[in-house]
Amino acid sequence: MLILPGATVRVTNANDTYYGYQGLVQRVTDGKVAVLFEGGNWDKIITFKLSDLSAVEVTAGRKKAK
Repeated sequence: MLILPGATVRVTNANDTYYGYQGLVQRVTDGKVAVLFEGGNWDKIITFKLSDLSAVEVTAGRKKAK
């Protein structure tokens, strides 16, 4: 999956403080990706190497008809 602004990504580098966190890509420049994390009472933008991230496939859930 391609990582572009607006994509949801997960941090896959196990040595990173944000390992396992999911965020929203804000910009991609020269192999670096700025990711926005929103969590309750805080928002933070962190820059990662492209190799430290993986794209998350987001699917909308639907309720089953009764």
